[in-house]
Amino acid sequence: MKEAKLKFKPGNFEIISQGDYVTCKVSGKKIYLSELRYWNVELQEPYFSYVEATERFKDLKKK
Repeated sequence: MKEAKLKFKPGNFEIISQGDYVTCKVSGKKIYLSELRYWNVELQEPYFSYVEATERFKDLKKK
């Protein structure tokens, strides 16, 4: 298995470098591309689920 490199866009993503998964910015869990649903376009970060996405959003709001 190889990690993919993606460019996150609103509503979709572009594959820059082929791979099977990306790594969640918050939890470090592997996310298979077919299961990737949550990311931040501005920060170019993928998230495993809405839980990690919400946690990251809250952390950023504190700063």
